[in-house]
Amino acid sequence: MSNGSQILVFKDMGLVSQVFDEASLGSLHGHIAVGHARYSTTGSSVWENAQPTFRATVHGSLALGHNGNLVNTAELAAMVAELPGEEHVSRSGRNAATNDTDLVTALLAGHPDLSIEETAKVVLPKVKGAFSLVFMDEHTLYAARDPQGIRPLVLGRLERGWVVASETAALDICGASFIREVEPGELIAIDENGMRSSRFAEAKPKGCVFEYVYLARPDTSIAGRNVHLSRVEMGRRLAKEAPVEADLVIATPESGTPAAIGYAEASGIPYGSGLVKNAYVGRTFIQPSQTIRQLGIRLKLNPLREVIAGKRLVVVDDSIVRGNTQRALVKMLREAGAAEVHIRISSPPVKWPCFFGIDFATRAELIANGMTIEEIGRTLGADSLSYISIDGMIEATKQPKDRLCRACFDGEYPMELPDPALLGKLLLEAEIKGGQQPPAVRGKPTSGSDLDGVQSLLGGAGAADALRRP
Repeated sequence: MSNGSQILVFKDMGLVSQVFDEASLGSLHGHIAVGHARYSTTGSSVWENAQPTFRATVHGSLALGHNGNLVNTAELAAMVAELPGEEHVSRSGRNAATNDTDLVTALLAGHPDLSIEETAKVVLPKVKGAFSLVFMDEHTLYAARDPQGIRPLVLGRLERGWVVASETAALDICGASFIREVEPGELIAIDENGMRSSRFAEAKPKGCVFEYVYLARPDTSIAGRNVHLSRVEMGRRLAKEAPVEADLVIATPESGTPAAIGYAEASGIPYGSGLVKNAYVGRTFIQPSQTIRQLGIRLKLNPLREVIAGKRLVVVDDSIVRGNTQRALVKMLREAGAAEVHIRISSPPVKWPCFFGIDFATRAELIANGMTIEEIGRTLGADSLSYISIDGMIEATKQPKDRLCRACFDGEYPMELPDPALLGKLLLEAEIKGGQQPPAVRGKPTSGSDLDGVQSLLGGAGAADALRRP
């Protein structure tokens, strides 16, 4: 938050509702602000990695929030290490740049001979991967989107100001009017004189198709297509591609609900509520450990026995990553008296890791890696299992196939990837502990077999950073 003369950073670990209360919000006064809720895909979950990241510059201060994940982290770390002065060293005396976001912030703050806007035009073309950025100094709000436009970023207008957000739903919540998407490769600056736009790279659109499947809110629109309608249409197409005789269609709430509605509509099988979700449990596939993840599944869903007993069920879900949720679900439904359980998935098999901001972990953990659909169905204990086709999923988004990143489904990554050893979540922590400089990026494309060696994405220690917090 900037009041025109200084930036105040207020951040902490935990949910937004745990970090902010009425008193803290009331103490924040100013005309420019950057807010962020971090989904950790690079760096441990510790306070120093919470966003917005912050740096002092010769021109003032810089605060930055980042949605996405970078793939040339080691290369950026080497660039930060070559910066003049001590700006990239934290109060604790160690390199504070333990995630990709902090590296970009350090680079944007590390060119004293240039303005922030001029520096961004120099630095951003060297940043590879997925990045939708919002950053600010005392007087100007900036926004930038990677040349592929992998993650969404939108521009909105208030009566007396501007808003940049990761989804159109955020504009609705704060009462802003949607103006347009920030273009891939575009840099926007907003100050007291209004908004100006420039381009730091040529647009090569490859939006993430998994945003339509799961990540984005259903009330958001991406590239002019409403996400909820896309998910319903995926369900309709799934029903045509994978029909089955059954008595009831139910969803794995909440993410499977739109596709289940579409499946029921196209198949003529009644839709019902067979599972109740505990609203206080988060997303299972991003939990930091297998033990917590499995506990989360048991806490997350409860069957309505009177609804499903004796029924042949079609259970619609948006995706299968590790298979833990579906395996526990099939067992739960059978114990509740279901006669048959037919699983239908509104996305294709996830066979490849994501390096652009989805915490799918390693290829070895993906249940569809090396197993046929029939084998997966047997391991889940289902009577049958079917997925939507890639083309069916893409057609439901109404986006051209060549403008979507489908890498987690078909292994065709939208850019060249470095050696797998340079793609680990805790790469920078490992380098700091080892006292080594990050290895040089060899720049060779990653083959399918190489991806098996990508290190596991593990969560960080809970409060181990407490003494480092200000």
